Amino acid sequence: MTMDVRAVLEFATVTRGLSLLLQALLNAAIPDHEADAFRPPRTEEPLYLDSAVEWLLGGLSHWDAEHFLFIAEGGYLYEHNFAFFPLFPVVLRGLAETLLWPLSGWLSVRGRLLVAVALGNSALFLLSVVALYALSRLVLQDRRLALLSSLLYCITPANVFMTAGYSESLFAALTFGGLFLLEKGFTFRACLALSIATAARSNGLVNIGFLLYLPSLHAISQIRVYRTTSKAPLKVFHYILAIIRLLLTSLLGTAIIALPFCAFQYYGYRTFCTPSVSLESIPPALLSLAERKGYRVPDENGPPPLWCMRPLPLLYSHIQDVYWDVGFLRYFELKQIPNFILALPMATLGIMAVYAYFQANPELCLRLGLWETSATKGLDKPTPGFFNPRVFVYVVHSTVLLVFGTLCMHVQVLTRFMASSSPVPFWISAHLLLLNEPLLHRRKTSNPNVQLQTHSRNGCKHTPQNPIIALLPHFKTCSPITQSILGYFLSYWVLGLTLHCNFLPWT
Repeated sequence: MTMDVRAVLEFATVTRGLSLLLQALLNAAIPDHEADAFRPPRTEEPLYLDSAVEWLLGGLSHWDAEHFLFIAEGGYLYEHNFAFFPLFPVVLRGLAETLLWPLSGWLSVRGRLLVAVALGNSALFLLSVVALYALSRLVLQDRRLALLSSLLYCITPANVFMTAGYSESLFAALTFGGLFLLEKGFTFRACLALSIATAARSNGLVNIGFLLYLPSLHAISQIRVYRTTSKAPLKVFHYILAIIRLLLTSLLGTAIIALPFCAFQYYGYRTFCTPSVSLESIPPALLSLAERKGYRVPDENGPPPLWCMRPLPLLYSHIQDVYWDVGFLRYFELKQIPNFILALPMATLGIMAVYAYFQANPELCLRLGLWETSATKGLDKPTPGFFNPRVFVYVVHSTVLLVFGTLCMHVQVLTRFMASSSPVPFWISAHLLLLNEPLLHRRKTSNPNVQLQTHSRNGCKHTPQNPIIALLPHFKTCSPITQSILGYFLSYWVLGLTLHCNFLPWT
């Protein structure tokens, strides 16, 4: 384990511990808001330690986390439960029935699921930060930028969703890990990781773009080699072979990544369009909630829902349309201005990333980065850092998420949507800090009292000082860019825990 990875893991562990501690204290100190949210009745009698676990970890179970916990405890029942993909509930139930099984005499299933949320998401977050560092180191080719990006990820503005009973940490670990494998050339293993990510969140389908783009780059580089090394009769054969390999990789990989989404939609179709469950088999308390709230449940004696009659009966699209009113420009209303303001910092980072990258690499962007430009010909090694040509596809991916999230989703979700799916918000933030913050420069600053030290007094090297921690005591003397970025990350880090864990509206 390198010193950088150790530093990142130590900081990630500290932030996970602080998050769990703060959510417990804030949840205890602030009364829960009476929100109109999904709150299913408890169908199991509490055991000895349930009240203590609820007091300590109850803040992790609010808002959408209730759906995941409900599914993990009893499976899918209500129609709108199918908006939440099955991998995370499976992981939680697996932890509750294996690692936490010895506690079954003291904790109910729900109590063990809450403990599984705390332990599982903490472990998954550590995996995600290691995967992000490895991916950043490989793509950016800049150790300092990769380290700072990973440390910023540890104080992500989407922190509460990485801690609470949401699938963001799981999705981030699988996505960053899968992209690292794809960059290393392990295509099949990458497809498996990205496929499993799609079983956690629907936007895993967008990762198909990486599978189509990165092997295309490899195929084009192979064709270049064949053009200069192969004899004329063999060139055409090599060209055809490279194209066939690319097509097979793309088709097979796309099918593998999309398979969990398709399988889950088929399961939803079978559950509601050809049901085999009668209302008598549903617990009365849960059936009463469905009648009170208007939740649809499967009923073999009732008519199928209208969406079953559509040419492409996708339950996920129906849920987003009917239950969450998600659609093109539907959120563009005056009353949603506060939510647009909440999403503005993340949107600003996304816009700055695409603008800065295009300004630095206009020719490469216009050619989609698929072949050499006049600026890169003859260079043995591309310029390391955020403007590296390998970053191009990640900027495009981030921009797609930004545009789709702004135009077609509840815009306040943009913060966690991008922070768990793309490394670009952390890369551009770290790039701006290194570019604008004198305290992070290698050279001495004009004020030696605030120079960040990286060596011990006797001159021997030691574990690198965490630049985030080192900057905080000098926050008032930092550059405006540093104050803006760290202020955004830390304020959302704390506000998210304060509001979300008490059933108050947040991103």
